[in-house]
Amino acid sequence: MQQLLFAITTMAAGVLACVAYFYGTNWILDRIFPSKGLTGKVASRNLRITNTIRPWLFLGPAMVSLTIYLIYPVIESVWLSFHDKSGQTFVGISNFKWMINDGEFRQSIYNNFLWLLVVPAAATFFGLIIAALTDRIWWGNIAKTLIFMPMAISFVGASVIWKFIYDFRPEGSEQIGLLNALVVAFGGSPEAWMTLPFWNNFFLMVILIWIQTGFAMVILSAALRGIPEETIEAAVIDGANGLQIFFKIMIPQIWGTIAVVWTTITILVLKVFDIVLAMTNGQWQSQVLANLMFDWMFRGGGDFGRGAAIAVVIMVLVIPIMIWNIRNAAKEMEGR
Repeated sequence: MQQLLFAITTMAAGVLACVAYFYGTNWILDRIFPSKGLTGKVASRNLRITNTIRPWLFLGPAMVSLTIYLIYPVIESVWLSFHDKSGQTFVGISNFKWMINDGEFRQSIYNNFLWLLVVPAAATFFGLIIAALTDRIWWGNIAKTLIFMPMAISFVGASVIWKFIYDFRPEGSEQIGLLNALVVAFGGSPEAWMTLPFWNNFFLMVILIWIQTGFAMVILSAALRGIPEETIEAAVIDGANGLQIFFKIMIPQIWGTIAVVWTTITILVLKVFDIVLAMTNGQWQSQVLANLMFDWMFRGGGDFGRGAAIAVVIMVLVIPIMIWNIRNAAKEMEGR
């Protein structure tokens, strides 16, 4: 109860502080450059000045926050990547040479590559199929709500849920894990799924696909509803069947949205961390880059240089996809 009251108090204080800031800064601005009650050039000049300054009063806190919590950490990470374990002694590119020769780093790159191949494609595909199907049934909105619900769960919370699905008990014991319970029910032997190298990556991917399918479904459903009815009616008149309409008429018209969804999930996959940490902690050859960075940066005494170097690699991999995503989204908005 004490924690709940503290959280509510903190949120209320934050909201009140924001209201006080915006009202206070605008009040001060109007007092410094008054326009009411004045006429002529002075009123026009003051109004022009306040109109120029006022947007920055709203943008200012966000700009400061971005600088402190985004821009500064990027610069500091790049700086630390060229330093030793303590972050004090300059070592040049030694940390990057270590990465190239480190087997665990190569394993992490390989695993991230697997995630990149499977998760964006699967989540986008399932989201597209579900979006198309739920638009055709009367209880489609209910189905969409249920499918989107995992998006409201944190990655750690989702991992806990799936721990119960993958849970393993020795043969002969009662299986509380859903997957092993089904295996035993069909006469098979229970498996410790998370300890199976290579395959455990796919079991982990299922969790992120389960979460992100709802996101893809919502975006793609909106795109499908934006397709002009005239094009579909023309295809029907020309004798096209349902599959032909879907793949040759509808998908080409929303390809830009599909690409945006795909690349958005791709960026998320490159930064995946919570699921691996909660489910396997990177054991049994399931390590990914973000988890490896966390291990080097904060565990075993910490190595700021190597941890920062891995963070820089993640950033370098994300930036081109992010730029392409933004440009693609901008082009789509211009087309509308």
